[in-house]
Amino acid sequence: MSSRQHEDNSTSERPLTRRSSAPSARSPGGLRVINGGGQRRQDEPLVSRDAVARVLMEAGVDLLLRRISPARAAEIERKVDRVLDLFDRVDAAPLLMPVLQRHLDELEALMRETRQVRAPARRGG
Repeated sequence: MSSRQHEDNSTSERPLTRRSSAPSARSPGGLRVINGGGQRRQDEPLVSRDAVARVLMEAGVDLLLRRISPARAAEIERKVDRVLDLFDRVDAAPLLMPVLQRHLDELEALMRETRQVRAPARRGG
């Protein structure tokens, strides 16, 4: 190991020690908590990249909690990837907007179905 690598490793370890003893020494690039009160967000229309990204996060949580199958989660992920790609393509070619809208509608329908499938598990638990 070069001395440069050793210096990089040793300096990267030091801030971790400081962080644990002094919370105010956090770097601005760290994670932050968003206060939401633990309330579930109402199902929102998929009209933006952010809303579509939240669908992917929702599916990930449902998969981790075993409320949906890995196959359903993979299908949601495929559709989200397609929609996000279409958002980028629509920026360059607005004529593709009807295609994007059709895929957004399909993703919304899949998420409605997913939420209905998982709802009994929430009530019974």
